[in-house]
Amino acid sequence: MSNEQAVIVRSTLTQHESDVLFPQLEALENELISTINAVGLGEFDGNEIGGGELVLYMYGPDAERLFVAVAPVLRRSALTRGGIASIRPGPPGAKDRSVHLSAH
Repeated sequence: MSNEQAVIVRSTLTQHESDVLFPQLEALENELISTINAVGLGEFDGNEIGGGELVLYMYGPDAERLFVAVAPVLRRSALTRGGIASIRPGPPGAKDRSVHLSAH
């Protein structure tokens, strides 16, 4: 099983979010991990925080199916709602598509 496909989420953090970031981020990551594990579609690989931006990394054998599974979680979270998910259906360098994470 190849885990080269990716869903990478970028979101701008406001000052208020920065103040309460870690408890919210821990809850979001736990929910993403639970969701990904429940459907067996890959793994949550961590985050990067800096310059007012949050980046989340998820990998699996089918980026489209992985995104469908995690999109509701991302759209519910104040940290990622309004962000952009890049869905890469191949190894690094493959053409990706971007989806705006607006609330539905």
